[in-house]
Amino acid sequence: MDYPAPPLPEAFLFFGGVLFRLRHGQIYETARHFPAERAGELIIFESMRKLLLTSVLLALASAGVYAQGRREAGPDQAPKDPVVEAIQKEEHDNSQLQLLAHELFDSIGPRLVGTPQMEQARDWALAKYAGWGIHAEAQNWGVWRGWERGVSHIDMVSPRVRTLEATQLAWCPGMANKTITSSLILLPDLPDSASYAAWMPSVKGKFVMVSMLQPTGRPDDNWEQFGTPASFQKMKDERKEITDNWNDRIKKAGYTTRTLPVALEKAGAAGIVSSYWSAGFGVDKIFGAYTKKIPSIDVMQEDYGMLYRLVGSGADPKISVHAESRERGPVPTFNVVGGIRGTEKPDEYVMLSAHFDSWDGGSGATDNGTGTLMMMEAMRILQKVYPHPKRTILVGHWGSEEEGLNGSRAFVEDHPDTVSKLQALFNQDNGTGRVVSMSGQGYLNAYDYLSRWLSKAPAGIRDTIKTTFPGTPGGGGSDFASFDAVGAPGFSLGALNWSYFNYTWHTNRDTYDKIVFDDLRNNVVLVAVLAYMASEDPNRASTEKAVMPINPRTGEQTKWPVQVKAIRRGGLD
Repeated sequence: MDYPAPPLPEAFLFFGGVLFRLRHGQIYETARHFPAERAGELIIFESMRKLLLTSVLLALASAGVYAQGRREAGPDQAPKDPVVEAIQKEEHDNSQLQLLAHELFDSIGPRLVGTPQMEQARDWALAKYAGWGIHAEAQNWGVWRGWERGVSHIDMVSPRVRTLEATQLAWCPGMANKTITSSLILLPDLPDSASYAAWMPSVKGKFVMVSMLQPTGRPDDNWEQFGTPASFQKMKDERKEITDNWNDRIKKAGYTTRTLPVALEKAGAAGIVSSYWSAGFGVDKIFGAYTKKIPSIDVMQEDYGMLYRLVGSGADPKISVHAESRERGPVPTFNVVGGIRGTEKPDEYVMLSAHFDSWDGGSGATDNGTGTLMMMEAMRILQKVYPHPKRTILVGHWGSEEEGLNGSRAFVEDHPDTVSKLQALFNQDNGTGRVVSMSGQGYLNAYDYLSRWLSKAPAGIRDTIKTTFPGTPGGGGSDFASFDAVGAPGFSLGALNWSYFNYTWHTNRDTYDKIVFDDLRNNVVLVAVLAYMASEDPNRASTEKAVMPINPRTGEQTKWPVQVKAIRRGGLD
């Protein structure tokens, strides 16, 4: 029998045991325990089903009705799950996180792609997994420029002696046993590229300062707390003027921040001196060198400002630079992948995900060492308390994420059968804080299964997590996006900030002491429970995509991200 279509302003939706009414754009929870056997009485025509469902999910999420963990906040009333109880008990009574952190961050250190430390971390992880009875292997997927950091020692020797807080950039050319002492020169403010070309010979034999002078070394929140509104605004206006002027200098010279050091090297500069301030006390971001023969160093904001002012006042400061490094030629780059084989559906997969590599200004503790340890510890616990999962539980520790998600992209390319049978992937990559947000990543029915899985987590963990459904797919940023791009359900576990972006993300202060172990233990329990629930679910997780929203800036519909190929030969050209 053909039914007439219901009027568009009103419709009903049965979802997760709850009957919702959509009327004139508003969502009403009509019946909390509507019988499942009566769901067929609700008429939603296929032609409008996806659009209606997407609209309902978005409206529910924005109204706060749809966050199941928040809605059911309070003590757990359901019967205890023995596996969940065992996960909590093992992490509480026998956590290995602090030992793992000490071994990885203090003993091995940062894990820049192509370095011996990355290889040592690989061997360490494989040995750990073997000791826990988990099969794991290194999967080579490309080659990278091999490099090893050595000693960096930078001093100001005139007009007074001061050892500077400074270091060579990643992949900095080595100086062997040489030490260079010379004057500094600033990038001047000239009218056009011809003027800069005429100025270039003056850099010969000198260290060139290629970063602006920051007007303050205090972070904005410090100004907000202690400064007057007028002085805070004055500082921001001054900073904007200085920033705009400096960017204009580089543009007028005809270069970018990437090409300017190369041009200065060609002109005979002794070295490149930069300062990438991270807008906090004593923090700089440490990235890679663009030069091939001369040293490239980063000087912390406080010391850089001193040198800049001395040059500007005519004091002619001199610095002494000694930076050792070793080129290793092309070396393999790899992922570390392990797994606990499933018993009923071994060819379907739940995956834990975190990138293994890091920048090397600190020790890579919160980016992404804490994500790495979270997944390792969860695997250890699952092997102990849930050794026979229904689906295979994998863990992926990705290489060269910092250079463009390359390890996870390579895995997606190299293992299409695994990826096509992925039940869910859980990725963590934004610091040490407890997980406080999850998104459906654009999958239309993610609310159904993610909410059920999350409901088994302890209330103290579950109730602090804000869920957004259906959400939008990851277009980049971390490794879950590599999976979302091919329609495999990858989910990001968003962590509490803990001043991550200013103080530890890619900085010289990303070290062991910044870890908040209570939050990290919280996250281990969460991801272990999610993996357990995803493995036990009798149904495959739906990967049906929601209707993408309209981009307000372009007026066009947002497109689902497309797959990007891995760079399999890096830093060698």
